[in-house]
Amino acid sequence: MPRVQTLLLTALFLASCSQEPAGPQLIQPDGPPPLEGASIGGDFTLTGEDGEPVSFSDFDGQYRTIYFGYAFCPDICPTDNQRAMAGLKRFEEDFPELGAKVQPLFVSVDPDRDTTEVLGEFTDAFHPRLIGMTGDPETLEEIAGKFGVFFSVPEDRGDGGYLVDHSGLTLLFGPDGQPLAPLPTDQGPDAVRDELAKWVR
Repeated sequence: MPRVQTLLLTALFLASCSQEPAGPQLIQPDGPPPLEGASIGGDFTLTGEDGEPVSFSDFDGQYRTIYFGYAFCPDICPTDNQRAMAGLKRFEEDFPELGAKVQPLFVSVDPDRDTTEVLGEFTDAFHPRLIGMTGDPETLEEIAGKFGVFFSVPEDRGDGGYLVDHSGLTLLFGPDGQPLAPLPTDQGPDAVRDELAKWVR
């Protein structure tokens, strides 16, 4: 091989090796958001973990994730929230500015046991920005219906060791409150991160 050609190939090889590796990339969805046009969501006001009122509309202009569950849940709630918040943390690491636009929310449907102190401890275990809130049973039932989720607290709560039947959905809403997608917590944090990378801009 001629010397000039050898030098040219060597230069091209070195140039390609010196290029910075591509950073994390947002995902281009292959269609509209799965929940686009769904008639779920809407404003509400509950009592936050600091004892102050918190409204869904307080976060207008931000993306919001929301989960309905309870702190005394033995398995589903901790697992779902751990995966959802771990996925959000990975998204924040990859895209700090976009991650800051996502406000995670946790609504407890078990106000008898989930005091503000209990809620604060629960949410702090998963993400520093996760906000817990709750309210009276009638208000919670109304809000759950608006968001397309269900829960059922047993009438006979005995010594307080009861279980609450409830949906296990983490829902993503856009800046103007429109529903976008359920987060695939059943597939783990990476799947949650990828779902956020599809819709948060």
